[in-house]
Amino acid sequence: MNRTNSLITLALLTTIGVGVTYVVQRSNAPHIAAEQRQLESRKLLDVLSVDAYDNQPLEQPLALADVNLSHSELLGGYQATKAGQPVAVLLRTRTEGYAGPIELLIAIDANGRLLGVKTLEQTETPALGGHIGDWPNTWLQAFIGKSGSQPTDAGWALKKDQGQFDQIAGATITSRAAINAIHDALRYFDDHRTTLLGSAP
Repeated sequence: MNRTNSLITLALLTTIGVGVTYVVQRSNAPHIAAEQRQLESRKLLDVLSVDAYDNQPLEQPLALADVNLSHSELLGGYQATKAGQPVAVLLRTRTEGYAGPIELLIAIDANGRLLGVKTLEQTETPALGGHIGDWPNTWLQAFIGKSGSQPTDAGWALKKDQGQFDQIAGATITSRAAINAIHDALRYFDDHRTTLLGSAP
C-alpha cells in the first residue's frame, strides 16, 4: 500500500510538473516569438539607423507594380516612417550573379538617395564575389548618397566599363550585377516615388 501511494504521488507530481511547464511555455510563447521577430527585423533593417524610423517597416509591405526591371527583379518593398511621415523605402531585389542569384536589400531616402545596401542571400565564390555578403560591407558603402541620376546612366558602371565604380577584386560579374541592381532600384524609386511615399498608413 505504501509503495502504491508513492507511485500515485509520483505520477501526480509528474503530471502537475508537465502541466505547469506546458502552461508556462504557452504563456511565454507569444513574447518569445515577438522578441525573435524583432531580432530578425533588426538584423534585416540594419541598413537604417535605429533612430531614423519608429514604425515596423516589415509589417507594412508595399504593393509593387512593374517588378521586372532591366537587370533585376523586385521581391518586395517596405516603407519606414517617423512620426507618421515616410523617411525611407526599402526594396528587396534579386539579380543574377556569377554563381547564382544575389538578393539585396536597398534603402532609399525620401529624396531618392541611397541610404544603404545589404546582401541578404548569395552563392558567389568564397574569397572573391562572396565578399559581397560581408556585413558591414565597405564596397557596398561606396554607393551611399548616390541616386538614380547621380551619377549619370553611363557612370553607373565599373571603371573598366568607363563608369565610376571600382569592382570587388576578382569578381567582375558579381560587381556588375550588384551595380545594375542598385541602379535599377534607384530608378524604380524615381519612377514610382509618389506611390511608394504616399502609401503611409
